[in-house]
Amino acid sequence: MSWLTNYVKPKLRKVLNPKETPDNLWHKCKSCGQMIFQKEFIANQYVCAHCDHHDRVPPKDRFDALFDNQSYELIDLPAVNQDPLKFRDTKRYTDRLKAARNNTGDEDAIKVAVGKIGGVNTVVAVQNFFFMGGSMGMAVGEGIIAGARHALKIKAPMIMMTASGGARMQEGILSLMQMPRTTVAVQMLRDAGLPYIVVLTDPTTGGVSASYAMLGDLHISEPGAMIGFAGQRVIEQTIREKLPDRFQTAEYLQEHGMVDMVIHRHEMPEKLGSVLAMLMSGSHRKKAAE
Repeated sequence: MSWLTNYVKPKLRKVLNPKETPDNLWHKCKSCGQMIFQKEFIANQYVCAHCDHHDRVPPKDRFDALFDNQSYELIDLPAVNQDPLKFRDTKRYTDRLKAARNNTGDEDAIKVAVGKIGGVNTVVAVQNFFFMGGSMGMAVGEGIIAGARHALKIKAPMIMMTASGGARMQEGILSLMQMPRTTVAVQMLRDAGLPYIVVLTDPTTGGVSASYAMLGDLHISEPGAMIGFAGQRVIEQTIREKLPDRFQTAEYLQEHGMVDMVIHRHEMPEKLGSVLAMLMSGSHRKKAAE
């Protein structure tokens, strides 16, 4: 029996059973559940071809899609204290950072680049939700401030693409201090007459939505993005009322005046190019040049 078990059965199993499918070959849509070939899904900018659901996008793919001819330069961001509070929950904070860096290849939850969008020189900051939920810590704050300073230096508009669960709890009050610091950076752009445009992507919540995400001269969102401060369940338990359908979605916020435009991801570069050209013409350009 050992010959049949150890040799014949494995050979038959190898011939008759299909090979295992690699984990990264297919993507299952979070909205409709359809299976999509991973390469086609990425080529379609992480948008489901069946239901048009906009999934989350890494910073590199954001930059490649936005900048003219995929041409841009990354801006060097300041280094920050890695673990100022020596924080530990179920894991050490340093271990969480190491794991996130290994998984994403990025230093932290933000990247900033400069290039042309529709021919207009623009600074773009992108939050990476795949890095600890895009949480806002000191590195994110320093990244936004560095982006604003570079925009001031070259007299260019700045686009902030948000994707975050909120403040990074492992950095405590130091994380919350990034709210006023980034607010000051946005005000510096406004004083210089430089446009600050926010593109809200899924999700934008917590301290991020309570600071730089809602300070734009123009608020644009992708379809279906969840935008808010506290979660729907927490709000319902607090006010003891049932919230409306589509509450905290981009479309709901547009209907109630908190979002100016909801733009499909495929149309985002063209629309942003048009908006930037308009905002950087005439009086805006004149004030920025002073």
